[in-house]
Amino acid sequence: MFLPVVMAGGSGSRLWPLSRSAYPKQYLPLASDNSMLQETVLRLKGSDHLAPLVICNEDNRFMVAEQLRAIKALQSPVILEPVGRNTAPAIALAALQATANGDDPLLLVLAADHVIQNNDAFLAAIDKAQALAKQDKMVTFGIVPTHAETGYGYIKRGNAVDTAYAVDSFVEKPDLATATEYLNSGEYYWNSGMFMFKASRYLAELAKYQPAILEACKKAIGNTAADLDFVRVDKAAFEACPDDSIDYAVMEKTDAAVVVPLDAGWNDVGSWSALWEVNNKDDNGNAVRGDFIGESTKNCLVYGSVEGRMVATVGVEDLVIVDTKDAVMVAAKDKVQDVKNIVNQLKAEGRSEFQFHREVYRPWGKYDSIDNGARYQVKRITVKPGAKLSVQMHHHRAEHWIVVSGTAKVTNGDKELLLTENQSTYIPVGVIHALENPGKVPLELIEVQSGSYLGEDDIVRFEDRYGRV
Repeated sequence: MFLPVVMAGGSGSRLWPLSRSAYPKQYLPLASDNSMLQETVLRLKGSDHLAPLVICNEDNRFMVAEQLRAIKALQSPVILEPVGRNTAPAIALAALQATANGDDPLLLVLAADHVIQNNDAFLAAIDKAQALAKQDKMVTFGIVPTHAETGYGYIKRGNAVDTAYAVDSFVEKPDLATATEYLNSGEYYWNSGMFMFKASRYLAELAKYQPAILEACKKAIGNTAADLDFVRVDKAAFEACPDDSIDYAVMEKTDAAVVVPLDAGWNDVGSWSALWEVNNKDDNGNAVRGDFIGESTKNCLVYGSVEGRMVATVGVEDLVIVDTKDAVMVAAKDKVQDVKNIVNQLKAEGRSEFQFHREVYRPWGKYDSIDNGARYQVKRITVKPGAKLSVQMHHHRAEHWIVVSGTAKVTNGDKELLLTENQSTYIPVGVIHALENPGKVPLELIEVQSGSYLGEDDIVRFEDRYGRV
């Protein structure tokens, strides 16, 4: 059996305002009702594999665990990267973890943010790759190109090797004329960023070509700490690791690289136009999510919140329209690569919209900031059944909680209360408090904050079941 290694990092800035640094595209349901991370794991059904090993960053850990738990795939601890160091170190951590007990599985390295429409073709390509990886080949999957694409790197194939080809060379993103030549030649594939090889072979190649990465990762994985569903590696050791991709560190240098062609409706959903391509369309070529009415509207992507406002258009073509609770983005479909410039401007201005949605997810549930002013803020808080917020206090704000539905178990100083619909409690500045949902249905409440400072960093935690103290 092979071991799927799912890399779930990345910010997805090109899909703003839906994707944000605190909630990147791999955790969003962009092409189905499941998130892209969930789809990455679910498409492996029908193959004989070990429990997936997922790698993500610290900030997204609870989201990853919750999404894996929802599809019953949280069977192995999630490895947490303390800082981003690109794909070569991330895969090294997975390989070292996989071989720690003397095992040597085949690793199938996948990104968590790809769409694959033909699952049978994908599984067939994995079967071919397995046979080659067992022979100590370093396998990469080359996407059979459908058009002259300038946004991807390419792989040029060499001589035939069994059911695949030796890798002649890796090529950087070309201009349009060069991409057209690649397409017409039939000798080039898009570089998918997916791989398969023995864990030991990858570590041997890394030792040969990038020993500094291997040594740093050995130190990092040699000093781990278990925390709930996660494994934390040594931060100082990993921070000292060189930043490099697997392509540059290993695949472009090894003499064992082979490419398995993959023609399976692959798309990395790297832009809004790519998302339009992979979604179902109406008779006018419009791909729609949410409440939409269009008049004389053609070839548009309209992405509204299912629970949000209606979007209406008249006499437009080739637009991308994205409506979220706190931002609306309208772009020409052929200019969507420049959305990242908006994100950079938001970041430079210190605006929260580049990082957070108005609705923010937490391990215990979520909150939606529905109103705010100079000295007040109103949130709608949802607490999952059985979940509990940390035991905490605030130096600068008081809070008033009103239960909308469900049951709240509240610690308010030295008092413990059980509140139900339409009941409330007031928590003064400096009073230690906690909130828990002891029921079987979600708890909904309105929180009114008032005070001189309302930032999320005005939280002093005394006890927390999610390890945030």
